[in-house]
Amino acid sequence: MGKVGAGGGSPAGLSALLAGAGLLVLCVPGACGGGSCCPQLPPGSAPRWAATPGGFVGRGPRGRAAATPLPLLGRPLFAVAPGDRALSLERAPGTAASVAMAPRAARRRRSEAEPGKADRGEGASRSPRGMLRDGGQPGPETLERDPDKATRFRMEELRLTSTTFALTGDSAHNQAMVHWSGHNSSVILILTKLYDYNLGSITESSLWRSTDYGTTYEKLNDKVGLKTILSYLYVCPTNKRKIMLLTDPEIESSLLISSDEGATYQKYRLNFYIQSLLFHPKQEDWILAYSQDQKLYSSAEFGRRWQLIQEGVVPNRFYWSVMGSNKEPDLVHLEARTIDGHSQYLTCRMQNCTEANRNKPFPGYIDPDSLIVQDDYVFVQLTSGGRPHYYVSYRRNAFAQMKLPKYALPKDMHVISTDENQVFAAVQEWNQNDTYNLYISDTRGVYFTLALENVQSSRGPEGNIMIDLYEVAGIKGMFLANKKIDNQVKTFITYNKGRDWRLLQAPDTDLRGDPVHCLLPYCSLHLHLKVSENPYTSGIIASRDTAPSIIVASGNIGSELSDSDISMFVSSDAGNTWRQIFEEEHSVLYLDQGGVLVAMKHTSLPIRHLWLSFDEGRSWSKYSFTSIPLFVDGVLGEPGEETLIMTVFGHFSHRSEWQLVKVDYKSIFDRRCAEEDYRPWQLHSQGEACIMGAKRVYKKRKSERKCMQGKYAGAMESEPCVCTEADFDCDYGYERHSNGQCLPAFWFNPSSLSKDCSLGQSYLNSTGYRKVVSNNCTDGVREQYTAKPQKCPGKAPRGLRIVTADGKLTAEQGHNVTLMVQLEEGDVQRTLIQVDFGDGVAVSYVNLSSMEDGIKHVYHNVGIFRVTVQVDNGLGSDSAVLYLHVTCPLEHVHLSLPFVTTKNKEVNATAVLWPSQVGTLTYVWWYGNNTEPLITLEGSISFKFTSEGMNTITVQVSAGNAILQDTKSIAVYEEFRSLRLSFSPNLDDYNPDIPEWRRDISRVIKKSLVEATGVPGEHILVAVLPGLPTAAELFVLPYQDPTGESKRSAEDLEQISELLIHKLNQNSVHFELKPGVQILVHAAHLTAAPLVDLTPTHSGSAMLMLLSVVFVGLAVFVIYKFKRKIPGINVYAQMQNEKEREMVSRVSPTESRPHIPQTELRRPGQLIDEKVDSQLLGSISIVAENQSTKEIPTYVNV
Repeated sequence: MGKVGAGGGSPAGLSALLAGAGLLVLCVPGACGGGSCCPQLPPGSAPRWAATPGGFVGRGPRGRAAATPLPLLGRPLFAVAPGDRALSLERAPGTAASVAMAPRAARRRRSEAEPGKADRGEGASRSPRGMLRDGGQPGPETLERDPDKATRFRMEELRLTSTTFALTGDSAHNQAMVHWSGHNSSVILILTKLYDYNLGSITESSLWRSTDYGTTYEKLNDKVGLKTILSYLYVCPTNKRKIMLLTDPEIESSLLISSDEGATYQKYRLNFYIQSLLFHPKQEDWILAYSQDQKLYSSAEFGRRWQLIQEGVVPNRFYWSVMGSNKEPDLVHLEARTIDGHSQYLTCRMQNCTEANRNKPFPGYIDPDSLIVQDDYVFVQLTSGGRPHYYVSYRRNAFAQMKLPKYALPKDMHVISTDENQVFAAVQEWNQNDTYNLYISDTRGVYFTLALENVQSSRGPEGNIMIDLYEVAGIKGMFLANKKIDNQVKTFITYNKGRDWRLLQAPDTDLRGDPVHCLLPYCSLHLHLKVSENPYTSGIIASRDTAPSIIVASGNIGSELSDSDISMFVSSDAGNTWRQIFEEEHSVLYLDQGGVLVAMKHTSLPIRHLWLSFDEGRSWSKYSFTSIPLFVDGVLGEPGEETLIMTVFGHFSHRSEWQLVKVDYKSIFDRRCAEEDYRPWQLHSQGEACIMGAKRVYKKRKSERKCMQGKYAGAMESEPCVCTEADFDCDYGYERHSNGQCLPAFWFNPSSLSKDCSLGQSYLNSTGYRKVVSNNCTDGVREQYTAKPQKCPGKAPRGLRIVTADGKLTAEQGHNVTLMVQLEEGDVQRTLIQVDFGDGVAVSYVNLSSMEDGIKHVYHNVGIFRVTVQVDNGLGSDSAVLYLHVTCPLEHVHLSLPFVTTKNKEVNATAVLWPSQVGTLTYVWWYGNNTEPLITLEGSISFKFTSEGMNTITVQVSAGNAILQDTKSIAVYEEFRSLRLSFSPNLDDYNPDIPEWRRDISRVIKKSLVEATGVPGEHILVAVLPGLPTAAELFVLPYQDPTGESKRSAEDLEQISELLIHKLNQNSVHFELKPGVQILVHAAHLTAAPLVDLTPTHSGSAMLMLLSVVFVGLAVFVIYKFKRKIPGINVYAQMQNEKEREMVSRVSPTESRPHIPQTELRRPGQLIDEKVDSQLLGSISIVAENQSTKEIPTYVNV
């Protein structure tokens, strides 16, 4: 692979990733008004390894044929690798184009005449950062100038063979996509488009085709349809003759397919809108299509027919099977979202992806956007307990949790490479913000050891994480990394996959041969390793598989990496020594297997010259490629192994047509190279010839021979080395100390055995070292450092745990819950495991291997169940307990509360639930003017109000991952009268028994009472009660003026009550429910609070009636006080009818609801301290639902 899964990448790696995509994007910086261009990019067209914040990402499998039409990242524009022969260009109207490789071109505009001269004038010299030199004169400590080491520039202008073709009629078009088939093909296809930035759509397009390497082009609009607007161009990666064009979906959704390199096309209509495509890496006709509505389709006929695979697929999380790891070549790996929003990993066959044929390789759900299928590995992420956990499957075996050092506590992880049966990952640990640590794994990708700390990272324009790590192409195990040390960023290099790192030695001389005084470790060479600062421009470091010794990059000399004083450097011996080649940034293209380097300066001005080097950057010759200066938009190299034809795309002015300049370098050479033109070159690291356990010798062309190389021959020979300590890294759990020894970390117990180790079997006992993966050394100390097989001693079980598969402590009633039994060590093959689910069901197993997929169980009742597991192997035993909360969804909450109460009198409030049995609940109560809630585990509380007025009470019920609430209001007075009302029976026919209807009818009843009696509305409150037959409560209330002085006494309330009863008994209160439907209001009975009248003028009959009422009231009070202690019975309010239907259901799963006085309530802190003693194992997202019924508006204002 190439660069980081979250940053830029090496061209070699990206050529594997994007092989055959056939398209490369160039968007001119600033063409969109700043920031990123190409707004028409389909979501998901970014490379698969582009990181999202906080996500678990990887770059996509090696050899995977990503079919995005616009590969945006990690590709040096002037270094297109073989197989990636396409370019996409963009400019905005009225904006001068520039070389897209130059995001910093606007900062430095220098004279084009001589690359070795800076802005300061002829002869001025520039000191590297951290060095002192005045005016180009050597200081007292400098050495004399060495002309032989200076980079030589031949200023005589030479002419390259070139032709220019203008795409006439497309001057308004501001985007272009180019495909060059190559591989003995002379066909080039160009799709130009006019993208309207205001409309956000494509309004015009043209298709051009050349059959003579770009000398001339033919316009094909009539062959695809004159009115057809094309949006994207796709090329089959395994058969470049097959072309696919996609129309603009806003006009029509169609595909145009060609099997003859774009000469003819057939149109096929689609019933969905394509967002991205993924070609199969082997089968040329197999394609996956991702639609804009998140559906995944497959085609086995190169897009002529499509079949739906799966709905709800996560963008960019679908993969073809990897050859060698999957037996079925048509197997598709995908991440899909369930109806409730969870993500799960699925696999199925492309033409048979029914529910019955889908597999779920990972038990349970995974974190959204976390699936990666890459080479022999599958990665997923699962967050529990607030921490992300990473799992890996090697060669499609069972998933295992990835083991980092115990206290790494990762916040974020990115898979960098899975080459050569090893995982290279960047991990951001708990104490890091802008840096990552590099870790390298064993073959299975399970156990990771530290390779390099504090690698610099940054965030790209699309929000993706960019990590400063670069894998050098052509040399196995060689990486460059920018490490942050004391707030300084320095560049380090490794030749053995992170086993050893060192700083880069700065060049001995500068561009002119003046000596450079730069001593390690205080001063060194630092390189910019980001392949791309902008997803639409290419990067500033390049290497090639076919030129393994040559690295070209921009950087600076000094104590740290800097964004100023940037120069270009080249190494022709794989990073051992470096030479400065330009004092300003250039883009470099490798031609003829690195035998020719082409450099074009980053500038916003039009140019007509470029520079060629035939001796690996030691000398440069100036060539003109056009007679008229050109604003360069991009360059595309010829596909194939020789790569001697180049096409430059640009404009003479911002109003002109696209100009295509074909440059043919073949005329430079007069012959092909012979055997005597080459010399052997041995790869080494500061003189050490054994790299990754082998001595490798390559064949390089002699610098003085100017001949065409042709096909790359690779290494001449490779000889294994004798193993030394340098070929071994520290094993998992071990750390390298200052003396070079690998010793156990403080948290690691070397004597711990594998849980799969059983008596009579063998296990590998680590020596603290493990051989670097892909290291080819033999003999030597290999036997000393290699893990030794030992017989497994019988060991008692230890470290037993039982958890749910998703890490949560909750399960849903009637649904399967998967329990996982984990054992750190012990003889598991002869182990008896007994599991008691706590609901009367128990099972036994003879060994842990039979429980690898978990134990599934269904709970039919809600409650808290004590799940126990007992393990016994004859040598000892261990047990573990899990307290599992089984719940069912809470659907509705109703707060039962009196409508009116008296001051300083205890009020009972009860939360009634539906369904009543939902499991463990937490109640949060808000009432009065309290600023803090009261939290209880019971659904009923009692409280008093000490002042008159209206008060609001809210109860929130937390059940599992949902919160529901209800709110009511209660009126508080010193005294009031209450009268039960009944109605004509026909009212029941129109009673839907919902709160809204009761509020409206209460308003109508109150209006009728006011009209019939003349009593002011302030004295009347009407509340229609729930249930049938329809009944209501009439409250006679004292009225207070704004000063708070009461205008009515108890006698006044009595008079009002008598007046109301009189009118009700005379049938004077009635209302019209609807035309022709009259409702009569009757008086049922009168109660009072308080009822006792202490005036001395009472008749005997009145006194008898009063005593009767008091006796009845006392009986009601006694029943009320004892009824609250009867299981299953709920008191709705102090003065409410017992027959109300909504109050019948039980308020909690418990058998009784004891009275809870206010003094027994707990504050939130008290509840946590005194009542809760649990361990949070799962991350629960809270969904708050407000189901307030607001019954007090039912009563109308007081």
